[in-house]
Amino acid sequence: MGITVVGLGPGAPEQMSVAAWRAVEQAGEVYVRTRRHPTVEALPGSPVVHSFDEVYETCDCFADVYEEITQRVLALGARDGGVVYCVPGHPLVAETSVLRLLELAPPAGLAVRVVPSESFASPALVALGVAGAELQLVDALGLAQRWHPDLIVDRPALISQLYDRDTASAVKLTLLASYAPEHPVSLVRAAGTRDEAVRTVPLTELDRQTGIDHLTALYVPPRAQPSSLEAFQDTVARLRAPGGCPWDREQDHQSLREALLEETHEVLEAIDNEDWAELRVELGDLLMQICMHAQIASEGGLFGIYDVVAGIDQKIRRRHPHVFGDASVSDSGEVLRNWEEIKRAERGESDSRSLLAGVPGGLPALGQANAYQKRVARVGFDWADADGVWAKLAEEIGELRAAPEDRRQDELGDLLFTVVNLARHLDLDAETALRTTNARFRHRFEAMQALAVERDLDLARLSLPEQDALWDEVKRREA
Repeated sequence: MGITVVGLGPGAPEQMSVAAWRAVEQAGEVYVRTRRHPTVEALPGSPVVHSFDEVYETCDCFADVYEEITQRVLALGARDGGVVYCVPGHPLVAETSVLRLLELAPPAGLAVRVVPSESFASPALVALGVAGAELQLVDALGLAQRWHPDLIVDRPALISQLYDRDTASAVKLTLLASYAPEHPVSLVRAAGTRDEAVRTVPLTELDRQTGIDHLTALYVPPRAQPSSLEAFQDTVARLRAPGGCPWDREQDHQSLREALLEETHEVLEAIDNEDWAELRVELGDLLMQICMHAQIASEGGLFGIYDVVAGIDQKIRRRHPHVFGDASVSDSGEVLRNWEEIKRAERGESDSRSLLAGVPGGLPALGQANAYQKRVARVGFDWADADGVWAKLAEEIGELRAAPEDRRQDELGDLLFTVVNLARHLDLDAETALRTTNARFRHRFEAMQALAVERDLDLARLSLPEQDALWDEVKRREA
């Protein structure tokens, strides 16, 4: 009983290790993941060769292929005499079935012996003429299943087993989340054999190339400028380090509060203006604040940036069981109800805890009102539609008009709270609406001032009807 996993090397028979050669030579029977490898036809000792190529035809996706192969090898390994299982390259480099065997064999009482050969990476690096320092090795099939690449973009990556143009297309779409369409990538085919070929193309052209097959790897060089979270966190750490910036070294969590709030509002302003170039800049400024707080916490032995990322990633996955688990939901309302239930369970809280607990006290008043109203609406404390809110708005206006002086502030608050409710029922955001109106008012008033100067008029000395006339002219010019 037992499983011997043998690496066949990257392509040419001479790239097999001596140990791998002898393991096959001494076996009367071997199972290969695929016959589509140049070394299979030259295996020493003329063993009986079985392959799992038919599994590729019967399964719907590569994940199912590898799982089926793993289960078959486990069953073969339980026989008297066990099994010799041969895979391309190095068994522990981009070989999903071998990783699964190492995971599942010990609980099944089966020993796994790994006999390595050279991986695809060595001849590929030689063909490319690049060094392997900081190289990331990635399986194309795993990368193709991701929405965002799990790569550090400041380091080179070598992606194995591109297989075909469909896989290349899926890999391209994933990589485009982190790299520009014109980013150069290199296809390396049959590295280390007489058919070796290297072709460099823009990333966007990757899946338009011919000749992509199971012997094709993809080299992705680093981005032109430091762009990773790791690189930026190092920049921030350098600012805080001895010999860094005196101002940055003096900051703490409290001193940075105002800057954090200011940068947040500048992000919102860019969104309101639909200025996407400015949004990119402002999101960078906000990220700077996040990394600064994480760095200060790290220096105090509290937590680091990866603890922040790990915490939010786990929270998001935990609170979206309909995406990352087996739960099902019918609409976004059910998503929000599940979210609240999961939050209460996380905190060990009973259903009696206030629904409004956790809404930050520092939110702008309109935003806080909106947050309160959304939460109570989840338990049905809400108007059925906007008609009820319109009626309530008219009622609040009447109460404010009739209120004695000592009650006006309260009644004005009730009126504003109802306006927020109306905005919510109209699928609008009151905070954004008021901020947009403020910006529009500023633009128009400054234009009115400029128009007065242009006509040599003193705005302060004009009558209200004259000012209104200028205001209307500014509005007409806008139209």
